[in-house]
Amino acid sequence: MARSERAVFTNMCMISDENGNVLVIDRQKADWPGVTFPGGHVEKGESFVESVIREVKEETGLDIENPQLCGSKQFQDNDDARYVVLFYKTNRFRGELASSEEGKVFWVPRNELKNYRLSVDFLDMVKIFESDELSEFYYYKENDDWHFKIL
Repeated sequence: MARSERAVFTNMCMISDENGNVLVIDRQKADWPGVTFPGGHVEKGESFVESVIREVKEETGLDIENPQLCGSKQFQDNDDARYVVLFYKTNRFRGELASSEEGKVFWVPRNELKNYRLSVDFLDMVKIFESDELSEFYYYKENDDWHFKIL
């Protein structure tokens, strides 16, 4: 049995301010629409940390500092590659907020997130960002139906 497999690496970052707000993007992509945290793909040869800094800049206009790895999400994609989303968080940022073609970005009080049209399973993923006890959001198939575990 092979010990390696194809993988796709992506990232997502929860950016918070001193007033209890989190920065969200209302994604316009058909494959995963709705309000979520900014992030995107890791380019070939790019470090994970540098990729999240770049993606946040591209999608929000902000320069983040000291993003901390706080968890992951994973599943097998349609091509049977392992799709890995690395979760980061930071409260250190500077710059002017600017939306992109990815979607509108805006600040939301953390306790009001549930009032928005969120991406699928997003509130469950937020548990990983906020907990020191949890680190993984794992999708798996059982009888052709998708399920997830929070570990």
